[in-house]
Amino acid sequence: MIRFLGVCVQNLITCIKYLFGGNQRFKTVISQAAAVSYDSLVISLVIAFIAAAVITIQVSKEFLMTGAEAYIGGTIAIVMIREIAPGFVALAIGARAGTAISAEIANMQVTSQVDAIKTLKIDPVGYYFTPRILGAAITVPMVVLIAEFIGIAGGMAVAEGTIGLHPARYWHSVWAWMHTKDIYISLLKACIFGGLIALVCASKGYETKGGAKEVGTSTTKAAILSTIYMLVTDFLINLLFYIA
Repeated sequence: MIRFLGVCVQNLITCIKYLFGGNQRFKTVISQAAAVSYDSLVISLVIAFIAAAVITIQVSKEFLMTGAEAYIGGTIAIVMIREIAPGFVALAIGARAGTAISAEIANMQVTSQVDAIKTLKIDPVGYYFTPRILGAAITVPMVVLIAEFIGIAGGMAVAEGTIGLHPARYWHSVWAWMHTKDIYISLLKACIFGGLIALVCASKGYETKGGAKEVGTSTTKAAILSTIYMLVTDFLINLLFYIA
């Protein structure tokens, strides 16, 4: 894992050089952004809604017993914005789009398409990686922002349906507890998670050697590694902004 982290850093530096070299086409970035985030939008929102609904069910009864039901909205908002939305959306996109990126590049590697690009004197890392990393880093925060609203609204619906909490009390708590700083940190997380997932999955796919069997193995390892790196990064970001 440490060696692979070094490989990812080297690939990221190559992509930055490729980007600032003026070689990247905007149309390609848009295409990859749609493949990464737009195609994962529905499943991400469903996961956010279900997560918020489950948390609301868990806390509503306890809050009602202690007379603190007015704080349910704020609790759901903080949990969704700080952790659930960026984390779960990133996991969903990693499972769907990240593995697709890894499989696509691994297939290019084993079918010698990468070697063909090299013969044209084009850097395959910059050419293949840069639009995917940019597309993910730009659009994942958009999906997270929508997921946060869906999750908070879903929590309101569940709270009203289970314990009869009035929507006005719910939203009053949301606005009282929610801070702009939390939204900014949430979007920063989403941006980093999106770029990290694309970078890790693309790097793992690029290392693939052999045939079709190795493509599947690389895809599986890419999903595992991207999840581990994302969780470690999530811990470090929380440590930086909420503890330090």
